[in-house]
Amino acid sequence: MDAPRIAAPVTGAVGRFLAGAGLLLRGLGLYVRSPGLMLLGVVPALISGVLFLGAFAALVWFADDLAALVTPFADDWSDTPRGLVRVIAGLAFLGLGGLLAVVSFTAVTLVIGDPFYEKISERVEARYGGTPGAVEVPFWSSLRRSLADSVRLVALTALVGIPLFVAGFIPVIGQTVVPVIGAAVGGWFLAVELVGAPFYRRGMRLPQRRSILKADRPAALGFGVAVFLCFLVPLGAVLVMPAAVAGATLLARRSLGQPIDEPARRPSGHLVQER
Repeated sequence: MDAPRIAAPVTGAVGRFLAGAGLLLRGLGLYVRSPGLMLLGVVPALISGVLFLGAFAALVWFADDLAALVTPFADDWSDTPRGLVRVIAGLAFLGLGGLLAVVSFTAVTLVIGDPFYEKISERVEARYGGTPGAVEVPFWSSLRRSLADSVRLVALTALVGIPLFVAGFIPVIGQTVVPVIGAAVGGWFLAVELVGAPFYRRGMRLPQRRSILKADRPAALGFGVAVFLCFLVPLGAVLVMPAAVAGATLLARRSLGQPIDEPARRPSGHLVQER
């Protein structure tokens, strides 16, 4: 099935970026209105959160040793310059680790909680008019595809993260510009990862959803960066994950040109889809 070409909305890039970020807020609103279903999504996120928190704590613990390992040239320097370069190296390690942790956390959590997040995504689709062109995908087949695509995305994130890690050694730029670029890169990969369920439901794989999101990249970036920043907050990834899945479903519908406003109701109680 070929990916349809979706024209980007005729609005400024900044407006589309903010509209994308607003989809996460709408996902949070759905979270509040359906707490029973959404709280189920916290369970797999909590399991992943404990694992990744332990891994990141270990990275912080060994950051000094890793910094010394990659800066042997500074062994004979005086204390001040040697300490400075190793602080910068340690920060670069933490930045790369944070980028990989956020993207891989999402991938692992989506695999662990696939039935929960699929149900959340389906509920959001039903609320906004259903899933046009839905296909029946067996659970194990869907899980295998999701796992394979997640591995590919994490590997690609690692490849992109290596130049950012190297750039992190540049004084000032490595501590200002590089984190911004890292947030944008991480946000893009998060957006591509999180929209997996609604695209699989339509029979579309990773190349197709990546192509479709590129048609309105500012909106995808706005959503992904908002999620990325929330995931950096302690416990943010655990609490926001179900809302991120709901918001990603709206992003997928928006990218495919499908309604993301709830149908209006006639006085009789029948639904009327606004155009």
